[in-house]
Amino acid sequence: MRALFIEDDELNRRIVEDMLRVGGAEMTGAEDAVRGLEALERDAFDIILVDLRMPGIDGFETIRRIRARDDEKAALPVIVVTADTGATITADCMDCGANAVLLKPVAMRELFETIADLVVAGSAAG
Repeated sequence: MRALFIEDDELNRRIVEDMLRVGGAEMTGAEDAVRGLEALERDAFDIILVDLRMPGIDGFETIRRIRARDDEKAALPVIVVTADTGATITADCMDCGANAVLLKPVAMRELFETIADLVVAGSAAG
């Protein structure tokens, strides 16, 4: 399993990378949307994790750009990882194309359950 995590906070990237490594997954971290979209262009991933509140291009627009691609990468599962707890945050994320939302601090069990649910759903659809 290869994951891309687009997150401007280095500590958050490192924590999630450590969690994924425990589960046997590899992670590429990107400190902003531009670098994340570049990584998506050149590398293969199974899942994408995106923070919402980043300088420059925010997570909502990042997801919209992923979904607007004209290749198979447009359908990759996207998990939003955010500290935003607004009343409509989950609906807003789903409206722009996210598959799931996890609140920070992310619990390892919740991360893996969400990934497993999305991978199983993706396998069933394909």
